[in-house]
Amino acid sequence: MKIDEISSATAAEVIAFRRELHQYPEVSGEEEETSRKIQEKLEEHNIPYHTGFAGFGVLGVIEGAKPGKTVALRADIDALPITERSRVEFSSKVEGKMHACGHDAHTAMLLGVGIELNNQKEDLEGTVLLVFQPSEENAPIGGAQAMMDDGVFDTYKPDVILGQHVWPDLPVGQIGVRTGPIMGNSDRFKVVVRGSGGHASMPHQTVDAIITANQIISSLQTIVSRNVDPVASAVLTIGKIEGGYRYNVIADEVVFEGTVRTFTDETKRLMKERFHKIVEGTAESLGARVEIQYLDGYPATVNSEEWAEQIRKSAQSLLGEKGTPDVPPSMGGEDFGRYLLRYPGAFYWLGTSVGDGQKPLHDPEFRLNEEALPIGIAVMMKATVDTLISLNDRGGE
Repeated sequence: MKIDEISSATAAEVIAFRRELHQYPEVSGEEEETSRKIQEKLEEHNIPYHTGFAGFGVLGVIEGAKPGKTVALRADIDALPITERSRVEFSSKVEGKMHACGHDAHTAMLLGVGIELNNQKEDLEGTVLLVFQPSEENAPIGGAQAMMDDGVFDTYKPDVILGQHVWPDLPVGQIGVRTGPIMGNSDRFKVVVRGSGGHASMPHQTVDAIITANQIISSLQTIVSRNVDPVASAVLTIGKIEGGYRYNVIADEVVFEGTVRTFTDETKRLMKERFHKIVEGTAESLGARVEIQYLDGYPATVNSEEWAEQIRKSAQSLLGEKGTPDVPPSMGGEDFGRYLLRYPGAFYWLGTSVGDGQKPLHDPEFRLNEEALPIGIAVMMKATVDTLISLNDRGGE
């Protein structure tokens, strides 16, 4: 099969499709038009597909002319509730919504892989599944589990599943992949602190919810610094806090929200246990009451050793050894981890840096280098074909 070079026609179509999706982003649970556009593209290229998964999910199916195993490829399709400030010519035309995490590129590249493989399916040994998944950003629920619950793999069960994510920390021409955890457990919480209010000049008559919340938040930071093994990894971040009425009123209620990130389930359990004890104990000591909503989110994305190394080898054959540098894992959460709890596979990062001025994922000014898109298609194609060859060589094992 011809993999080393993506056709100019496919590359141009992928970039145009990515820009179309970028201009009209849809957030989790609202991806109706995005799903329709994907289906139209699959029909245009005579790629069979099925719908009815997790609301707006789509499954494209490419059956090779030769028998063999099955590899699934996943792309997420949803955007974020962010007002874009990137100033690119194809910026979002929908106020308050933006593809700030590159899912438009993921979707377009998966389409490109499908186009190229479908054009060469006479040489394809096995079946390739194109999984277009909604609601990845809808943590902690997500869309992966719903796709599987709705039977996305009932007819075609993958032997291996692969996924990729644009990565602004890596230059174009490199990918990041590693064995074991590449992204973390991603939990979230919401705490309501209830005291009793009153006049700022008479604090002895009140239970100050702001003071209580402040003590709780400060104490929570000791979990990582004093309870977690220093060689383990954990993050606890408070991202939002609301409370109070005016300068001379002692607040009776404060709400704060945040996230806990870990790599191992052992550390996750420790963080959760200490979180509840500190929040409840601190509130009680100050005479306040608390309500805790702690949501177990996406599991850590843990790559199978065999398939992470297969991706590395496939990428090196295209990009050279310098194209697969050693990368540390990220505490970012990823819904793809739920697929890996059920099927072997691997997740990797595609370098998309624009160079100086690069903003991180989820930033209103986030941009990606479109020169990376043909590389992403080629790497995913190569990894897919190489994985099928490896699986098929085993025969009935």
